[in-house]
Amino acid sequence: MDTQLHSKQTASLAIPQSAPQAWKFQSAQAAAESKQILDKYAPISLAEMEAVALLKRVDTKYVLHIQQLFQALSSLRDRYRVLEVQGYRLNRYRNLYFDTTDFRLYHQHHNGLRNRYKVRSREYVDSQLSYLEVKRKNNRDRTIKSRLQTRGFVSDLSQKGGAFLAEKYPYEHQRLQPVLWNDFMRITLVSKNAVERLTLDINLQISKGWEQIGFPGLAVAEVKQDRFSIHSDFMQQMRAVKVQPQRFSKYCLGIALFYPQVKNNRFKPRIMLIERIMRQGADHGYHH
Repeated sequence: MDTQLHSKQTASLAIPQSAPQAWKFQSAQAAAESKQILDKYAPISLAEMEAVALLKRVDTKYVLHIQQLFQALSSLRDRYRVLEVQGYRLNRYRNLYFDTTDFRLYHQHHNGLRNRYKVRSREYVDSQLSYLEVKRKNNRDRTIKSRLQTRGFVSDLSQKGGAFLAEKYPYEHQRLQPVLWNDFMRITLVSKNAVERLTLDINLQISKGWEQIGFPGLAVAEVKQDRFSIHSDFMQQMRAVKVQPQRFSKYCLGIALFYPQVKNNRFKPRIMLIERIMRQGADHGYHH
């Protein structure tokens, strides 16, 4: 099987990218290894997890290699329960992000605006649930997520969600249009000891039209708390292996890579970090 890496030149940086067959193989390999680890966790149902929905929360993110994530998970099974949906503990998510033609929402994030927004349609593939979502980061660095359940995936805001957006989104929602897709596999853990959820995303793929970029070996972790606490078991594990918190957005990463006309200097250090993580996997034989 040909797993030779090639590079897509975007944002003045080289992002290693697997050929399609190699990407499928690497994704299946990561899913199989995660399943072995997660089978040792006690489950929590979707209904039980509603008690820690944390739609208003403080987020702390980490960007790391998937093997570092698996090592952490092997040490934490007595501290967390894992979300299980219809027998699956690794669940697929699909997102479609909306922005204006001048990328107003992307620039809010790039410029460090304290009150900023994201608008997306999200499909929880395994549970067959879809939502239109508005995420706001306020000036206290808290994330506030509002969502409207929809009958299916929303790709045209002129057809659905107008009243919801008029209430939750402070600008002219008529100017929003689809600009970027991503999908990934997510592990969701719920702490046994605190009001905390932990989302762990692997097998990330970002696309625009027919163009796709996969990120083999990359894992993105997000600790969601009602109030920030350094005593999180996962955060303590990250400190032990010297993985530092990072401000990170899959949406902004995708825009910076697929739309080179927009400014992206704020995100170049993150792109370089991702490149190092992916090359770390290749150098240590992760891409078999």
